[in-house]
Amino acid sequence: MKIVTDCAADLTVEEVAALDIQVAPLFIRFPEGEVSSNDITPDVFYQRLISIAPRIPTTSQPSSGIFANIYKKLVETGDEVLSIHISSGLSGTIESARSGAAQLPGKMITIVDSLTLSGGERFQVLAAAFGAKAGRSRELILERLAKIRENTEVIYTLDTLEYLQRGGRIGRVQALAGSLLGIKPLIRVEKSDGKYSNMGRARTIPKALESIGNLIESLYGKDTPLWISVLHGQLAEQANKLAEILR
Repeated sequence: MKIVTDCAADLTVEEVAALDIQVAPLFIRFPEGEVSSNDITPDVFYQRLISIAPRIPTTSQPSSGIFANIYKKLVETGDEVLSIHISSGLSGTIESARSGAAQLPGKMITIVDSLTLSGGERFQVLAAAFGAKAGRSRELILERLAKIRENTEVIYTLDTLEYLQRGGRIGRVQALAGSLLGIKPLIRVEKSDGKYSNMGRARTIPKALESIGNLIESLYGKDTPLWISVLHGQLAEQANKLAEILR
C-alpha cells in the first residue's frame, strides 16, 4: 500500500523520504511567478511574504490531473493507494483527489478526509504510513485513522490577524478591532466539520501560549499520555516556550 497526502500535513523532508510518502503540492502565486510548495522552504516563503508586503500571494490546490498522475504511477506497480488530505471544511483539495481517482476506474484508491490540517493531519498520515510498512490491511488502517481523528486536537494562535483578514478567513472589522487591541486569538479545528472555531483570546503571545497549555490540560488532565507536535512560523523561541509549558 502506498500513502499519498498533501503539503498541508507539514511532514518533514526526512519523514517523507523514510516512509515513501507521496506529497501533492500546493501552488503559491507570487507577483513574480508561481512556485510549488514542494520547491520552497517555510523560511524562504516567509521571507518572500515580507518582501512583497503589502501584497500577499495567493494559493491554488493540487489539480485532479496532478492526483491522477500520482495515482497512475502507484497503481501501475500493483499497489493500492490510501490518500489522506486536508479537511474538506478548509480546502477543496480532497475533491481534486476524488476527481483524480475517478480517472482510474477499477483501481483500489481510497480517499480519506482528515477533517484537520497541519500537525493533526500529519498524525494520521504517519500512522497510515507506519501501518502500510507493517503490512496492515486497509480496513485496520482506516479504523486506526478514525480513532486518531476522534482524539486529536489542533489549537493555534497568531501574532497578527492581517493574513486571516486578507485571505477572507476573518472579517475586516474583526481584524481591525483585534489588531487595535493587540488580540491574539485561540483557534481550534472542530472535529465535527473540520472548520475553524474561536476558543478564546489573549492579549499577548506569552498569555496565548499559557492559555493553550491550560486548554490541553482541561481536555486531557495531567496523567494522560499524549503525542504532541509543536509547529511554528518563524517563532522558534515562543515554540520552545510552548513545548516547556506542555511538558
